[in-house]
Amino acid sequence: MLDALGWGAVAAASLLVGAVLALLRTWRAGLIGGVLAFGAGALISSVSFELAQEGLRLGGPLPVAIGIAVGALAFFFANRAVDRIGGRKGGGAGGLPLAVGALLDGIPEQAVLGIGLASGEGVSVALLVAIFVSNLPESIGSASDMRANGKGRGVVLGLWAAVAVVCALATLGGYALASVAGGQVRAGIDAFAAGALLVMLIDSMVPEAHDKAGNRAGLVTVIGFAVAAALSNLT
Repeated sequence: MLDALGWGAVAAASLLVGAVLALLRTWRAGLIGGVLAFGAGALISSVSFELAQEGLRLGGPLPVAIGIAVGALAFFFANRAVDRIGGRKGGGAGGLPLAVGALLDGIPEQAVLGIGLASGEGVSVALLVAIFVSNLPESIGSASDMRANGKGRGVVLGLWAAVAVVCALATLGGYALASVAGGQVRAGIDAFAAGALLVMLIDSMVPEAHDKAGNRAGLVTVIGFAVAAALSNLT
C-alpha cells in the first residue's frame, strides 16, 4: 500500500509542479497556448490508448459506453457550476474548468494505477511519463489563467495542492478496490475518465489553446498526440 501511495504521489506531483512553474514567471499567451495544445494532444492519446481501448479490452462495450456517458455528464455539470460561480463573482472562471477536468480525470486514472499495482502488474515508466505530459499543461494553463484573473499565489497553489493530494489518494482507493474490482468495474473507471476528458478538451482546453496559440495549436496538438502515443505503446 505504501508503494501505491508513493507512485500515486509521483504521478500527481506534476499537477503541483505545473502550478509552481506558472507562478515563477509570466508566460506569454502564445506559449501557454502551445503548452495547452501539446497537452490536449497527449490527452487525446490517453483517451484513445490508455482509457477507451483498455476499457474495451477489460469489460467490453457496455461498461465503456456507460462510463463515458457518466464521466461526460459529471464534467458538464461540474463545469456549469464553475461558470455560475464565476458569473456571480462578476468575472470569468479563471482556469477552474481545467482544474475540474484534472480532478475528474485524475481520480479514476490513478485509481486504475492503484488497481494495477495491487494486481501485480507493476508500474510502467511510459505511463508515468505520459501522465506528466498531460498533467503539466493543464495545471500551467489553469494556474496562469487564475493569476491573470487576480487570484493570489496562495489560493492557486492551495487549489492545485489539494487536487494533487486527492488524485494521489485515489491510487490508494484503487489499490483497496483491487480485490473486488473485476474487468467491468475497471472498464467503467477508465471510461469515466475518458468521458470527462473529452468534454473538457472540447469545451475548455482546445478552444483556449487555439485562442492563445492561433493556427499553430493544431500542429502542436498533433505533436503532443504523437509523443504520448509513442510512450503509451512502449513495451
